[in-house]
Amino acid sequence: MTAALRRPRRLVPGDRVAVVAPSGPVPKDRLDAGCEVLRSWGLDVVVMPHVLDVHPSFDYLAGSDADRARDLQDAWCDPSVAAVLCARGGYGVQRVSSLIDWEAMAAVEPKVFVGYSDITALHSAFARLLGVATVHGPMVGTEAFVTSSSTASALRSMLFEPSSRAARVLGASSARALVPGVASGVTVGGCLALLAAEIGTPTGWPSAAGCIVLLEDVGEKAYRLDGFVTHLLRAGWFDGVAGIALGSWHDCEPVEELMLDRLGPLGVPIVTELGFGHGPSTITIPLGVPATLDADAGTLTLDAPALT
Repeated sequence: MTAALRRPRRLVPGDRVAVVAPSGPVPKDRLDAGCEVLRSWGLDVVVMPHVLDVHPSFDYLAGSDADRARDLQDAWCDPSVAAVLCARGGYGVQRVSSLIDWEAMAAVEPKVFVGYSDITALHSAFARLLGVATVHGPMVGTEAFVTSSSTASALRSMLFEPSSRAARVLGASSARALVPGVASGVTVGGCLALLAAEIGTPTGWPSAAGCIVLLEDVGEKAYRLDGFVTHLLRAGWFDGVAGIALGSWHDCEPVEELMLDRLGPLGVPIVTELGFGHGPSTITIPLGVPATLDADAGTLTLDAPALT
């Protein structure tokens, strides 16, 4: 992906937003708290019918595959909805990807889509099959969104004020260079395990050539992270990559030496601890948008606003 994708319009107070659960089930109390945050921003929040469902046999899924797919498609295709926000991640997106009518989704004007973690598989699908830029950001029913004011504020700035400095110059005080330098490209990526798992599928993004790649994960052993990165390297996915931004590795074994060993030979700028992903707080980063990564400054600066 060397060209930016179609960008949805920014949100304004009064917009209707739909909450979906394409992956795992969400606790009702956290969902309610997250929806109240959205309402405090002046948004009209609609929770899709199956968000609180739990699969009768597999309790790690938010209801049946067909119902989760239908909720997502119905929300996206509803002309009254300005944004589709995921309730949480977990696991389950890959089970529903083949049940979605992507042609029907592509016929709809672009709208905001927000999530991370398992939602990485949908970010890739939206880019590849719909040509739409999406938002790697906090989810409505997650602890970070309802307890971290900086997390909620970062998402609000991106959705309502995408031209502001807060929504254009992204980073964290912890960010520092693993490999120095400056690079420009279109943002792509998300959860490392999902990026590796999507290789070879109709919805996986086939190449990071010309891109700024975002990588993060949660609760993984070092050898598994090594395997994910090595798989992507062997598949040629990183060939021609412009730069790499590493986010949080919450509850993972130490990764910096590993990432430098595996990705350093690519010879591109790499910044670590940029502040996105799993953990007690997260910044919001759009995917499919041209940006400049300055590893020395520890910043990712959007060359165009995430939303129009």
